[in-house]
Amino acid sequence: MTRLLVTGADGFIGRRVARLALERGLDVVTLARSEAPAREHAIDTERLVCDLRNRDALSTLLRGRAFDHVFNAAGSIVHANYQEGGSAVFESHFDGTRNLVDCLDRDVLQSFVTLGSSDEYGDHEAPQHESMRERPISPYALAKTAATHLLQTLARTENFPAVILRLFLVYGPGQKRDRFLPFLIDGCLGGGSVPVSAGEQVRDFTYIDDVVECVFAAMSRDAARGELVNIGSGTGVRLREMMQLVHDKIGTGKLEFGAVPYRPGENMTLVADVARARRVLGWRAMTSLSDGLDRTIDWYRTGTAT
Repeated sequence: MTRLLVTGADGFIGRRVARLALERGLDVVTLARSEAPAREHAIDTERLVCDLRNRDALSTLLRGRAFDHVFNAAGSIVHANYQEGGSAVFESHFDGTRNLVDCLDRDVLQSFVTLGSSDEYGDHEAPQHESMRERPISPYALAKTAATHLLQTLARTENFPAVILRLFLVYGPGQKRDRFLPFLIDGCLGGGSVPVSAGEQVRDFTYIDDVVECVFAAMSRDAARGELVNIGSGTGVRLREMMQLVHDKIGTGKLEFGAVPYRPGENMTLVADVARARRVLGWRAMTSLSDGLDRTIDWYRTGTAT
């Protein structure tokens, strides 16, 4: 039976990948930092507990274990400056990835799929494509960039089967409520005022189920080994329009445009060039923004577990 290790298994994407892998008959082992997940996030798999920054503990935990595939979704999306907690963010993403690579048994490893971020592009003009030199503006983006270069170096020099999926804006049911879209939906459902930015940013939205399918495509395609691939819809949507669409679908709440400032150095337009995803992975996003928002709003309205 094909064996899969999922790190960051309590997170939005890791949890969905683990569940779908179980449905597809894979032998799934999950790895997370906490002893037990929230009840609604529990998955019936063997669960390993370790902070990936602790190399010695990780080495002991993985000794004698072999995996056909690894999906690395560990680490939090935090945009803190270096002196305000960014150093720990860098360690979580870069050191955690490096330690994981060092502690894995490579003899049977067929793929190592890890997540990057569109934030790595910094202020590059859209559409952003994979041949652009990264311009990270935060320790989070810097760590993602450094991990990308490490994995691509290992792929070139040691045939390490890495695939880096550089995600644009992923959304859908089950995302933490402190993230932007769940915050917006909850605010509108509550019927009160919802403070948001002026909304001039343009973003590329990809529904969670499409992203999960992309992960499995990356695991299964030999042509993807060593590749960095943008994952997005390829279509930009102005945030103000998206926020208004959410408001109109829910029918309650009052959007306070301009109440939240833009992030310092924020790129106002992030849209993926998706040609490589189609060529290398045979993948494209299938869910329209309207349909994806309907499913997402329904989930937060009913509180259905995912």
